Amino acid sequence: MVPATLLKRYKRFLADIRLEDGREVTAHCPNPGSMMGLKEPGMRIWVEPNEDPRKKLKYGWRLTELPDATWVGIDTNLPNSVVSEALAAGAIEELARYPQITPEVKYGQNSRVDFLLSGDGLPEAYVEVKNVTLRRDGDWAEFPDSVTARGAKHLDELSQMVRDGKRAVMLYLLQRTDCRRLKMAADLDPGYAAAFDAARAAGVEMICYGTDIGPEGVEIGQSIPVDTRPQI
Repeated sequence: MVPATLLKRYKRFLADIRLEDGREVTAHCPNPGSMMGLKEPGMRIWVEPNEDPRKKLKYGWRLTELPDATWVGIDTNLPNSVVSEALAAGAIEELARYPQITPEVKYGQNSRVDFLLSGDGLPEAYVEVKNVTLRRDGDWAEFPDSVTARGAKHLDELSQMVRDGKRAVMLYLLQRTDCRRLKMAADLDPGYAAAFDAARAAGVEMICYGTDIGPEGVEIGQSIPVDTRPQI
């Protein structure tokens, strides 16, 4: 990855940037969320060049580097890759016993679960992954950063898996280095916070892992505690 300066993020998936050699180009922004606190003009960001002739945009925005040396991973496509590698390496303690990892399995109402884990003598585990980048309050990370009806639907579907006798896990991947705990942003999306409370009451396991982030890449980090209080 190479450093750049953010000029403007717009139309959700586009960002005008200035490279260190002074060139101004448009980069792909792989994040459809609000990106609260991460999209201000003048921010130092890191982008990944590509030489793919099929891609019109030759740079993809991957990281934001904040003035206090905090790193934030903004690519919402990356968490599943990070979690996939971590599952294969047994790096997620709660799920380390499962030898079989199958991505993108159909379940629920026209949905696909991110990972279905299985193994002899073990209950099937349905695992959904969400990307967390929001910080507004001390060392608290928060999810979501905007209304997500799809996210609430996933929680409802995980709850149904528990009722069907399966194991269901909501795994929040924290892609920033300045937070030590996680809670729901109930003021931004009370519907999701209510779905979170209902899912946890139904038996869905809520876990969070941090990440080690830098220009070399993003890897799974340490377990992060999730707020045990009702979220709404």
